[in-house]
Amino acid sequence: MQTLVAAGALIASVGSIVFVWGYQIITGNLPCELCLLQRIPYYLGIPVAAVALAIAAKRGPAVLSRGLLVLFGLAMLVGMVIAAYHAGVEWGFWAGPDACTGPVDGPAVQASDLLAQLSAPNTTPVIRCDQPYFRIFGLSFAGLNVLASAFLAAFTFFGAVGRGRTL
Repeated sequence: MQTLVAAGALIASVGSIVFVWGYQIITGNLPCELCLLQRIPYYLGIPVAAVALAIAAKRGPAVLSRGLLVLFGLAMLVGMVIAAYHAGVEWGFWAGPDACTGPVDGPAVQASDLLAQLSAPNTTPVIRCDQPYFRIFGLSFAGLNVLASAFLAAFTFFGAVGRGRTL
């Protein structure tokens, strides 16, 4: 059972990252600061799931593969919290980071200074965290990630405590 759960976690994690990178590359839509933060649990979870799969497939110590599945599940819970925070920012339930949702602060400047900054080469665009690119059934990528992360956490926790034999 741990082998199937680890394989499922690995496939789902890699698939999620491939999907968001593919979406980014194909559409040209850049991710915001919170979108990038949501990817970290997947980046950390991929090698954890891969090692858990290798240990379970080789019939290594069950306590080790189970522990790695729990670690993966904890990473997904962190990802779920980050995604829920981002979804709340998108819905306007709370303020997001100033870097991508806050007002422009600073001393009063002249219009010519602003024009010079806008026309300067190598300016990095600010990607807003409070404006999703799209919604499906009312859910943005962040909202969908809440569901995906919760499912993956529950799935791997179940696999870690499951009494089935290692396949």
